[in-house]
Amino acid sequence: MGTFIPNTKEEQLKMLKEIGYKDFDDLFKVIPDEAKVKGELNLPEGMSEIEVDRKVQGLADKNVVFRSVFRGAGAYNHYVPSAVDAIANKEEFLTAYTPYQAEISQGILQSIFEYQTMIAEITGMDIANASLYDGASAAAEACWMCKDRKHSTIYVSGAVDGRIQEVINTYSFGRESKVVVVPEKDGVTDAVALKKLLSDDPEASCFLVQYPNFYGVIEDVDELCKITHDAGAKFIMYCQPLALGALRSPGEIGADIAVGEGQPLGLGLEFGGPYLGYLSTKEENMRSIPGRLIGETVDTRGERGFVLTIQAREQHIRREKASSNVCSNEAWCALRAGIYLSTIGPKGFEDVATLCSSKAHYLADELEKIGMKRVYKGEFWNEFVTTCPDAEKLNKALEKKGILGGLPVEGGNILWCCTELNSKEDIDEVVAIAKEVF
Repeated sequence: MGTFIPNTKEEQLKMLKEIGYKDFDDLFKVIPDEAKVKGELNLPEGMSEIEVDRKVQGLADKNVVFRSVFRGAGAYNHYVPSAVDAIANKEEFLTAYTPYQAEISQGILQSIFEYQTMIAEITGMDIANASLYDGASAAAEACWMCKDRKHSTIYVSGAVDGRIQEVINTYSFGRESKVVVVPEKDGVTDAVALKKLLSDDPEASCFLVQYPNFYGVIEDVDELCKITHDAGAKFIMYCQPLALGALRSPGEIGADIAVGEGQPLGLGLEFGGPYLGYLSTKEENMRSIPGRLIGETVDTRGERGFVLTIQAREQHIRREKASSNVCSNEAWCALRAGIYLSTIGPKGFEDVATLCSSKAHYLADELEKIGMKRVYKGEFWNEFVTTCPDAEKLNKALEKKGILGGLPVEGGNILWCCTELNSKEDIDEVVAIAKEVF
């Protein structure tokens, strides 16, 4: 980039001397010599646009795109209406950036406001923020919301996705906040262990449970919520958003905060991202919510308008009072989620949830017939774990037919997932291949 800086060598040296350095080597002397590049970098020659296009296409061709997917575990293969791409890819949305002069960016503010409203509706909460980076960081931010001077211990169910637990641990490192994993028993949170842990800890701040959990089982959230509240801690639910079209919302259950990964809401798989963390809560927690909150108001002429009702302290004044370091949001991904929810509507939202559940139960029943029995007997929505004589062998056989099988998990078992995109014919083919392999 040095060739693009409009200063002469003499001017640069003059500026360096002004701040007390004799040359660039002197400026970077704090960097250890072993970390510095010596000599020329071994980089290939530049290529023309056509050559770059061919090179990138060749790399892209190495990707395997499965025609049928039976794996979830955090990223789900759902139908994305064409309207989502058609609207979200308009350049006024695609090139928009964070509105620092917010109130003149009414279109962006309205899109975020509509997203917040829909997330609050499906979770049964009072308010939702303007989005977070992904589901795991949303879970960590929610845990940090619950901490105060007297309550700092975070409790997380052992049936929560391990990657979410890792992010919570990372956030808590150096913040003088302890994370305790509540053991799981038979695929769900051990309620007896939770009650004992919380009753023995006056510093308990919150308990986080996944709904449905990593194994696909629907936890007894009513009991877990009561245990948590009786101990004076806050109850956080990490929810698969589309599951809320079939299951009771966190608001109905009595949760204090609802978080999750918004990827199923019109984002597709996209080889791993970008994704979208949603967070909603009760109004009483509004002042501790991370990031931003867009509100509706009227202007001097009485016309509807949108404003930044709450802006994160860490981005402006009194940063020492900030409870979060989130300075941005996933506005474009949130826009896609809003378009998706608007496109399918309330009835479509319920229909998708019902289809996912019915197809998953059909697959579970058919696998049961060939000896691949469910490991955990609790109720489930669209994911479940079965026994499997050889998960690797089965998945290789499925892959040859263009099918991505379930996720191998501990004990030689396999975690299956169905969405509305898995047809009966696809399911029957998986069962037939499994029967042939074993």
